[in-house]
Amino acid sequence: MSEIPSIEELLQRLLVVEAENRRLAEDNQRLVEENAELRRRLGQNPRNSDQPPSSEGLGKPAPKSLRGKSGRKPGGQPGHEGRTLRQVEEPDHTVRHEPASCGGCGASLTGAIEAGVVRRQVFEIPPMKATVTEHQLVTRRCGCGAHTTAAAPARVEAPVQYGPRLSAIVVYLLVAQFGAHKRVAQAVADLFGVPISQGTIATMTAKATARLDGDFLVWLRAKLLAEKLLHADETGLRVDGRLHWVHSVSSGKYSLVYVHPKRGTAGIDAGGVIPGYTGTLVHDAWAPYDTYRSVTHVLCGAHLLRELVAAVETGQTQHWAQQAINALVTLKKAADTAIAEGTPSIDTALLAEQTSLFLHAALVGIKDHSGQTSKTGRKLAALARRMRAREADYLRFAHNPHEYPFDNNAAERQIRMVKLRQKISGCLRTLAGAQQFCTIRSYLATAAKHTINALEALTQLAEDRPLFPLQDQFA
Repeated sequence: MSEIPSIEELLQRLLVVEAENRRLAEDNQRLVEENAELRRRLGQNPRNSDQPPSSEGLGKPAPKSLRGKSGRKPGGQPGHEGRTLRQVEEPDHTVRHEPASCGGCGASLTGAIEAGVVRRQVFEIPPMKATVTEHQLVTRRCGCGAHTTAAAPARVEAPVQYGPRLSAIVVYLLVAQFGAHKRVAQAVADLFGVPISQGTIATMTAKATARLDGDFLVWLRAKLLAEKLLHADETGLRVDGRLHWVHSVSSGKYSLVYVHPKRGTAGIDAGGVIPGYTGTLVHDAWAPYDTYRSVTHVLCGAHLLRELVAAVETGQTQHWAQQAINALVTLKKAADTAIAEGTPSIDTALLAEQTSLFLHAALVGIKDHSGQTSKTGRKLAALARRMRAREADYLRFAHNPHEYPFDNNAAERQIRMVKLRQKISGCLRTLAGAQQFCTIRSYLATAAKHTINALEALTQLAEDRPLFPLQDQFA
């Protein structure tokens, strides 16, 4: 028969069991928090985070809109200017086709009365081949014995060279259409029958950038500083195997895009705009922007909606986060209606009601998540605190819909081009190449905002006649 343990031994075993239980409970809590964080990360998509749409691949689900159904039919709305191919009044060539004989009795129609004409037009590109112009610089010998050679036309500097329009097409394919050097060279050879090396393409791009590095960038920064409202954003870009950051500062008329190794204030300052700016700056609540005290801050509502959607999808915060979503969407719809109808503001009672609901949601979120130690809990608490502290910056659009925008989409459209470039042709191999790409993108984006054709803008640049600032009629 086994010996009965003493009370002291039983107490000692109990202490060991209790310690083991505490350890297991702590391990279980840690695993629960890790599982929640992993589920949150796995659930991230472009609708609840800053991930680009391309990150979802081919298996992305059907899109969901927070706005609800508008009641309108899909497609272009009444009054929308379509892009359908239409006949032109004065075609380049006209070919008349006569009927050979009467479709009724078979008689000849020679000299018969013309009863009508059916017009059908075909838009076609003629066979493309580069033309070669030879400039012969004649030398004459004077009676005095001196030899004088004619001067070459402007920009005709070598025995063999490419013309400005061909150079513009190369830069257009490389920068505007995100081609890689090898594919651009192949496209030029296939389209125009002109051989061109990748090194020549790089030289053309460098020359185009050199024409913009001075006056254009100085002019562009001055124009941006004079604007009443600017949008700012940044995104990562792989350059020479290392992470760099592309920054954008833009308005309705001008766009500056540049690359820098840093994302924070060092990168923002390098643009030479925001440090001296005193107007309204729209951004996504990235903390370094808040260090600029001379600007009026407007925070992006679209970013906030994505964060709130992610909060709802955690399953822990459905009520307060959903309430904030509903308030934002209601105010956005009211602001859009005021803009469309030309009314100066939205209904004051609606504004007060929805603002109160927004603030109440933030307070509930702070209460529900204060003191939570998990990563998800800390993020939700920080989100709610930011909503409470920055309510005025988030809801400026509702107080003055004609002056302040709801979102920062204007800035995102600028840097989306960089993401497309990286997706299509991979990372940029050198910092110089990345800087050239961004400088030319700034020129093209500014030209587009003044409804100027990209190829025409690049052709004038290749001819040493950049649109800006030499032609400042758009100021």
